[in-house]
Amino acid sequence: MTIREAMEQLEEKSLSPYAARSRDTKGRDKPEKLCDIRPEYQRDRDRILHCKAFRRLKHKTQVFLAPEGDHYRTRLTHTLEVAQIARTIAKSLCMNESLAEAIALGHDLGHTPFGHSGEAILNKLCSDGFSHSRQSVRVVEVLEKDGQGLNLTREVRDGILNHGLSARPSTLEGHIVRLSDKIAYINHDIDDAIRARIFKEADLPGEYTDILGRSVRERLNTMVHDIIENSRDKPEIVMSPPMEKAMKDLRGWMFNTVYSGSVAKEEEGRAQRMIQFMYEYYMKHVELLPGEYLWLMEERGEKKERVVCDYIAGMSDRYAIDMFEELFVPKSWKAL
Repeated sequence: MTIREAMEQLEEKSLSPYAARSRDTKGRDKPEKLCDIRPEYQRDRDRILHCKAFRRLKHKTQVFLAPEGDHYRTRLTHTLEVAQIARTIAKSLCMNESLAEAIALGHDLGHTPFGHSGEAILNKLCSDGFSHSRQSVRVVEVLEKDGQGLNLTREVRDGILNHGLSARPSTLEGHIVRLSDKIAYINHDIDDAIRARIFKEADLPGEYTDILGRSVRERLNTMVHDIIENSRDKPEIVMSPPMEKAMKDLRGWMFNTVYSGSVAKEEEGRAQRMIQFMYEYYMKHVELLPGEYLWLMEERGEKKERVVCDYIAGMSDRYAIDMFEELFVPKSWKAL
């Protein structure tokens, strides 16, 4: 018996009857020989951790565009916080922890530079639209490994695609990540906003903090416990109605106070114009794209605008700024 087979047997004995089991996966688009050590969802987690798109998340905006300071969240730290919350919930409910972690680590791989500001402008520019959820799936199916993709299992790709608040993942592990994403960003965005002196903890509406808690730590603890207590031994992952309403209402308050506020958005127009300039430039000079993107058009027949979106969406904030300067900012003249 291999180590993988022993771990699969352990899953059979220890996991909830509602959990996704590694040996029951719907598989990969391209069949592969099974690993002798790792079950399938663990392999997917490892592939995501080692891919280039995951490393680029460390230089992509979460909320504040190009923040000065080491302690503000980036897209990578957000991803790690989602994974930690998802693992805690999955383990407590005897769900498949590796599947939940893989989905969490991959859910934002397709995010653009400059956060949702970049996503919004690419969605406006591209005739087929643009969403980071679909782009994250495109990253793992097509863009990674020079057009070969990561060949992940269907359950992981489904969870990545359907991590939005109104989406319906096919596994309960996907539902865990869906809620963990919201818990993570609401709480760490409050923490970052307090650090940025946009508001103080005492400014949060009492109608929400009376239910959720009066500190980031307390809110995280309360919301995670609520999900575990209301989902234990059930074929669903849910929050209690009062907790869910308070979370959604606090999210709405954050949109009005932070996400649409002047501090977080004061550079948004510049960032979007920069992306638009680059998009229009590469649409006219597509031959200047790196070779792997030209290959997508020549060998796979991909549409030009989709490939231009792929290139720009894959940029980190810093790389996008550097590329814009190279394309549009005059260089100082130097004598030879």
